[in-house]
Amino acid sequence: MSIFITRIALAVAVLFFAPLVLGLIKSLKAKLQNRRGPRLWQPYLDIIKLLKKDEVVSPTTCWVFRVAPFGYLALAFAAAALLPLPLPGQQETYPDIFDVFLLMYVLAAGRFILVLASLDAGSTFGGMGGSREMYVSVLVEPVLVLAFLTVAAPAGSTGLEAMARQAAQAPFSVPYVFAGFAFFILLLAETGRVPVDNPDTHLELTMIHEGMLLEYSGRRLGLIHLAAAVRQLIIILLFVIFFIPWQASWGGILPQVALKVVITAAALAVTETCTNKMRLFRLPGFIAISGLLSLLALVAQ
Repeated sequence: MSIFITRIALAVAVLFFAPLVLGLIKSLKAKLQNRRGPRLWQPYLDIIKLLKKDEVVSPTTCWVFRVAPFGYLALAFAAAALLPLPLPGQQETYPDIFDVFLLMYVLAAGRFILVLASLDAGSTFGGMGGSREMYVSVLVEPVLVLAFLTVAAPAGSTGLEAMARQAAQAPFSVPYVFAGFAFFILLLAETGRVPVDNPDTHLELTMIHEGMLLEYSGRRLGLIHLAAAVRQLIIILLFVIFFIPWQASWGGILPQVALKVVITAAALAVTETCTNKMRLFRLPGFIAISGLLSLLALVAQ
């Protein structure tokens, strides 16, 4: 099986399971809060419903607003294809170009396109959401590079395959615990979870990601929700592959990765239940904790 086909198959699988992971987090969070909550497959139904609906587009917008949801989803699909997750039957090694910086650029390009669309609409809340999204990205991305270096340094390469291979061989150690906690904080920020953002809020003054979507409706809004779910699963998979790499003797790689994704989803639900949304000006200190833990992990190696 060629590397091209396996990467496309992996991206399709991530695209298919991403709403399920989103539904799992919402369901677990509701159970922890003694609420009935949505069904596991509710995000699928919401996305299908939106894709079937007509949409209203402001006459003040240009082509950027109309094209952005397609570009946002396409870049999320491309990022999913870069994940260092081997599929059954894959024999080829990854090309050298598949490195962690390419993955970060693809994810950052998707965020940039969505921010441009939020500014293009010209609404007050869209511009506010876009500016806040860029503020969070400026804080997160340097620390994200530092967190990836904790895996890239012992691997001697920024190639995704080399990093995953090195992480799989790493023993359970203090540096990996520090690096794991550091990346989990970034996971909360990158996926727009409490305490950084609240994906369930509709209060305009507290929204970050949702604020950028207020002008969208219908099928384009459905595409953005699907792309956001894919990006969330990509970050969770990176956390699982690089920072929970230890493998048991039972089953294969994919069942163990699926179990780790469920455990990470449960950890996100517990974190959201136990904490409140943080005020925006406190975010630098929160992200700095992640940077400090990553530095400690690098020094401890």
